[in-house]
Amino acid sequence: MALFCVWCLFSVPPVSAATPAHKDRSKLPITVKSNEMTADNKGKTAIFSGKVVAKQGDVTIFSDKLIVSYADISGSVDKVEALGNVRILQTNRTGFAEQAVYDSHNGRIVLTGSPRVEQGSDRISGKVITYYVDDEKSDVTSGGDPKARVEAVINPAARKSDAGRR
Repeated sequence: MALFCVWCLFSVPPVSAATPAHKDRSKLPITVKSNEMTADNKGKTAIFSGKVVAKQGDVTIFSDKLIVSYADISGSVDKVEALGNVRILQTNRTGFAEQAVYDSHNGRIVLTGSPRVEQGSDRISGKVITYYVDDEKSDVTSGGDPKARVEAVINPAARKSDAGRR
């Protein structure tokens, strides 16, 4: 779910670490808690609102509203869209945005609306952050805006102390 190489940028695995196998989250259950829920079986959507918390595997999304869209034939989750005060947690990384769209089949989260990702004292921001959850890779762009810039703050001292804990 979920809600970022942003994450990859800030976490350097030990040399001996094996490359993780692709995790197919599309088969993992999605647990959603909220104040309200409206289901539209014909429209194949469920809308959750009010203090939403959604979890799938190791990804947790917090938002004001969450729209879950289902596939036509299988009934499996196609996409999850989080709106308003979005916060996404995965391991020790946190992403923030006004909107996040999660594609569970591809394990991809697209953050827009002042998106930023933090890990410890490191952070990165841009107009659009696309995070490939299973591959721990990301793209951060200016969204085609010539005035917008990608900004990364990397604290070498923090990275060094993080490496010592592995």
